[in-house]
Parts: sequence; C-alpha cells; structure tokens
Amino acid sequence: MTAIAPIPNISSAQTQIIDWQAIANALIAIVGDRYVVRTREELIAFECDGLTSYKQQPAIVVLPLTTEEVSAVVKVCDRYRLPFVARGSGTGLSGGALPLPDSVLIVTSRMKKILAIDMENQRVTVQPGVINNWVTQAVSGAGFYYAPDPSSQIICSIGGNVAENSGGVHCLKYGVTTNHVLGAKIVLPDGAITDIGGKIPESPGYDLTGLFVGSEGTLGITTEVTLKILKSAESIQVLLADFTSVEAAGATVSNVIGAGIIPGGMEIMDNMSINAVEDTVATNCYPRDAAAILLVEIDGLEIEVAESAKRVEAICYQNGARNVTTAIDPEQRLRLWKGRKAAFAAMGRLSPDYYVQDGVIPRTKLTYVLQEIEKLSEKYGYHVANVFHAGDGNLHPLILYNNAEVGALETVEELGGEILKLCVRVGGSISGEHGIGADKKCYMPEMFSPSDLETMQWVRNAFDPKGIANPTKILPTPRTCGEGAKPSHDAKYKMMERF
Repeated sequence: MTAIAPIPNISSAQTQIIDWQAIANALIAIVGDRYVVRTREELIAFECDGLTSYKQQPAIVVLPLTTEEVSAVVKVCDRYRLPFVARGSGTGLSGGALPLPDSVLIVTSRMKKILAIDMENQRVTVQPGVINNWVTQAVSGAGFYYAPDPSSQIICSIGGNVAENSGGVHCLKYGVTTNHVLGAKIVLPDGAITDIGGKIPESPGYDLTGLFVGSEGTLGITTEVTLKILKSAESIQVLLADFTSVEAAGATVSNVIGAGIIPGGMEIMDNMSINAVEDTVATNCYPRDAAAILLVEIDGLEIEVAESAKRVEAICYQNGARNVTTAIDPEQRLRLWKGRKAAFAAMGRLSPDYYVQDGVIPRTKLTYVLQEIEKLSEKYGYHVANVFHAGDGNLHPLILYNNAEVGALETVEELGGEILKLCVRVGGSISGEHGIGADKKCYMPEMFSPSDLETMQWVRNAFDPKGIANPTKILPTPRTCGEGAKPSHDAKYKMMERF
C-alpha cells in the first residue's frame, strides 16, 4: 500500500496567532451570545466526559440548535483551521469527547427534538441531543421500543450513541446502534451538509451509514438520525440465577447459547458488584453471598418464552445454580434489572475512584479470562469488580483505586491495558461499545496491522483532509495512551490572550 501522510497535528502544524475574540464574535453571530461559553470558570463543566481522569479545557464551547448552525460553526473552524470536538451528554467512557487545548467544543445538547415518528414504517427521526430513553417513551404507548439500551440510557444522547456505536443489555439479540440506524444527516469537517443512508434498511452505493456510526466524531457531526424501532414482545420473562462461582455462571451462558436459545440479554455480576449494588439501590433481589448472579431476559411469543424459560432454568441448575427466580410482570422485571443498570455508579460505595475497561472475548474463553484478570489484580494490587454483557462476551472490569495516591492512575491504566491485550490474545476486541477515544488508541496495534491502520487513515483523510475533526482520537500516535489528557507543552503556535 502506498504510504499516506498522517493527519496533521493541529497543535504543531500552525505558527499563527489565533484571534479568539474574532472567533468568538463569529460564533456569537451564528448562535447568539448566550450559547457561546468562553470564561475559564464556565469551561470547567466541559473539560472531560465520563472518563474523568482525563481533563482538558477547550478554548471555547458553542451550543448550536439546528443543522444549519452546526454547519456554520464548523465552517468557522475550517476557515481558521481550528480543531473541533463534538459532544453530546458527556457520558462517554473512553475520552471520545475530551477537548483539545485550543479547540472548539460543539455541544449538541440543545438539539433535542423528536422530528418525526412513523409507526407504520417503524422509524423515528431525532436530533442528536435526544436522550436514548426518550425514544422508547415516545413510542411505547403504541407498543414499540428502541432496542439499544446502554446503562446510561436515561442520560446519554443519541448523537453520542451513534458516535460510539453504543450497545447495552439487549445487544445480544438485537444488535448495537449501527443495527438500528437507517440514515443520518451529517455535517462534514468542511461544513458541508449531506445525507447518508435513508429511510429504508438498504440503500444502493457505499454503506456510508455503517462507516459513520462508530467513527467517534472523526468524520463529521450527526445532526439528525433516523432510527429503527421494534414492536414490543408479546411476552417477556427475566430469570435471576445465583451461583457459588463466576465460572459456573459463565459456563451457563455458553450452554444457553449452545442450546440454540438467544435471550434478549444475559448479564453477569460478581460478588463485589452485587454487594455494591445492594448497598446503593437495595433491590433486595441479589443474594449477597453469591459469587455471581446471572440475569437472563427471554422475549418473544408467549409459548416460545415459556418453553425457553424452562430450558434456561434447567441449564442454570445443571451448572450448579443455587436458586433461580423468575419475574414476569413489568414491575418485577424492572426490579431485577435495576441493580445491573446501577452497577457502575454503585462502585462509588467501594472506592473513591474506578477505571472501567470495555473488552470483548469469545464466550468460551470467559472462565480463562476471569482467572487471568484475577491474577492481574493480585499482581498490580488493585481490586477488580466484574460486570459483563455476558451473552456477547463484552466485559466491563472496574478497577478500584484512589486517584489521590501518586502514580495510582498510571498503574491502573497499565492494568487496564493488560486486560485489553488479554482480550485480543484470546480472539477478542479492545472495545465492545465504549469506543477507542483518547483512552485506548495506543492499543489499536494490538488488534490491527500497520496496513489496517493505514487504511483507516486513508478513510479519515478522505473525509477530513485538514485533520480538524476530533483529532488525536482513535488512531495511535508515537506517544503513549492518555496523551489527549495532558495539556500540550510544545505549543508551536502562539496564542493571543483569550477574551
């Protein structure tokens, strides 16, 4: 493959003085003074996303309301060759919305309209600031729902879900975000507005929708999304099985899938997570002495669900489950799921800080990988709580630490990196739904060859030849992981005093 020039390094490619007041005035002319944030005190609110260990203030924040305003803002960035970063609700866990020191942060939280609901054709068109759970709320009265359901679904936005290709509990059976996006309106890095995909499942030509979903803001900004909604199942049952070992719970997952049963979702929580959850939300459903619990949701036709639930229960007992609880009515089901949805937040009960990773492994390797994670935990001296989208092998190890301890974050990041390398070694991936962002880009060579990464660079350059759309994310650089979190000290272009 012919060598390709890397994306320009914005912080070192320019030797010009940036007149931030002129830029602020240009942005104010587009969205109004109220929606341009530029004081140091106000910018603190935007210095990180859900990966709070990485912090960096942008130069300026702008909150557009329409596609046309987003386009005009991006054209200002293009004109001045300023890096820009798109941000939704700021719940991402890989530093994908982490600002750069001299960047424009484009926040889409004001763009929260549900633009169209088409029940007959099972689709909904929304702006990127619409909260994930609002989509289901808008259509549930007619018997429909939106399947992708990240644990943060009550606060995460659709635009962020599209950027990160988010998953959730139900991705095992119904797929992640990309399986539910029919089309989108996007603003390209030069400010041009274009439509990709459409209102039907398949469109001729290149699959630009598939390319754009999961691109983490490096190819442009989504301003409208057409989503596929599903008809609610006739019957739903949730089973909770508790085990005396995590390995037994993992074996049950493999056996259920091996029996030809595809649940709506399957989740595992270990003992540390169980107790943190019970201390936090008090479901009174999770046995505190269990080594692990397995949650299995079966949905479909009533007769099918009843038969599958019996088979799942039998498989649980065959693998040593102590008890299996079944919930049928909505309130009972919600209660069983409540703890799992609160698992990440509950870690605050155990530790002042935690670092969550997101890897994928083959289901058959679950027992081995858990044993290796335990060894790594002992080696590095940090507790690891484990929560899994077990059905599709998506692990979420939560490493507990105290960021006030000197060197703790660096050690914990190294431990997280070893877990990701382990996932790749057993045939898995370094991300299932959280994305690469600033956090995991240096691990991309563990999974992809130089030619693979070069091909990705070609695609990125085709969309963004100036390298201004969320630069420094996804693709590795010669430096180390976490570089995006550290302010640049080699500023080679002089900056005027801001405002």
